[in-house]
Amino acid sequence: MSTETIKKPSVLFVCVHNAGRSQMAAAFLTTLAEGRIEVRSAGSEPADKVNPAAVEAMAELGIDMSAEIPKVLTTEAVKESDVVITMGCGDECPYFPGKRYEDWVLEDPAGQGIEAVRPIRDEIKARIEDLIESLTPAAK
Repeated sequence: MSTETIKKPSVLFVCVHNAGRSQMAAAFLTTLAEGRIEVRSAGSEPADKVNPAAVEAMAELGIDMSAEIPKVLTTEAVKESDVVITMGCGDECPYFPGKRYEDWVLEDPAGQGIEAVRPIRDEIKARIEDLIESLTPAAK
């Protein structure tokens, strides 16, 4: 089988508002996976805008999330994803057999200042690095 026919793994990050944790995770995965993984994010009850403290925390690492808009979680997004990572949305996330599900327990950055958001951001980055390692073959 040629490398062109290998489907890229796809990951969906889900949290309630799609304004902080899931947006940071999607931005990290998009940046760090360098196109090797398809990335989506959504929320069960999307906010009007992305959390400004999350945008600021990511900007400190050179990742621009300022143009991101929270998106509503759809059944299609879950169906099209190989890995579904939930972050505090509980039972509101649809379940489909055959998908890899992970629940990342992370503090909610909503309403918190930059000082509180930085450790959440750093925890997400570490988990994203592990996720990339588990989804992509090691480049030799």
